[in-house]
Amino acid sequence: MVAGNWKMNKTLQEGVALATELKQSVKNPKCAVVIGTPFIHLATVAELLKGTPVKVAAENCADKVSGAYTGEVSAAMVASTGAEYCILGHSERRAYYHETPEILREKVLLALENNLKPIFCIGEVKEEREAGKQNEVVKAQLEGSVFNLSAEQWANITLAYEPVWAIGTGLTATPEQAQEMHAYIRSLIAEKYGNEVADNTTILYGGSCNAKNAAELFANPDVDGGLIGGASLKAPDFLTIIEAR
Repeated sequence: MVAGNWKMNKTLQEGVALATELKQSVKNPKCAVVIGTPFIHLATVAELLKGTPVKVAAENCADKVSGAYTGEVSAAMVASTGAEYCILGHSERRAYYHETPEILREKVLLALENNLKPIFCIGEVKEEREAGKQNEVVKAQLEGSVFNLSAEQWANITLAYEPVWAIGTGLTATPEQAQEMHAYIRSLIAEKYGNEVADNTTILYGGSCNAKNAAELFANPDVDGGLIGGASLKAPDFLTIIEAR
């Protein structure tokens, strides 16, 4: 899978223009292609891309079913737009909006209950990497939010490993660092759900993955694609990354 995460970029009109460009260009991709758009784009872009290989994700959803939560958007609302995926646990949500493992566990469950497929993000910050605690951090994030799921539920989960120190910094984990962590994550899944489930789990790399380094990162056996930030905002760059998979 190659998934784009537009973050807080693009007006509705700009987003429609980018989605139209992708619609015209992505015909027979070798992998799943997903674009994560701001909430206001979802219904329009999902309708525009209906019947194409490009699927649509929300960048978040609420941890409540419905009610007096001004400004929040529920998983049911996201699903009603035609979006099929939901990005959850992104490091920016954890850092800026204080999303805890418990909050994320609720979001994942609500997404699944509404037939959305979570793209669940995990990863360590710079200080944790420098202290050699990256494995410990990633294991705790999985155990705190998604290892409560049944194997049947897990089949709808895509993971995205994002070394937080490499997001938007221009730094990128080396292919060796990415492979090492992805292999470790897959071993944790195998311990929990068995080898077959682990082998069938898609684990994406996110963290300054771009048109220049995508092919090298994707060549690793345990790197199944990418969660792409800035490089997903320009169709030519995003298309190059899709081709690299």
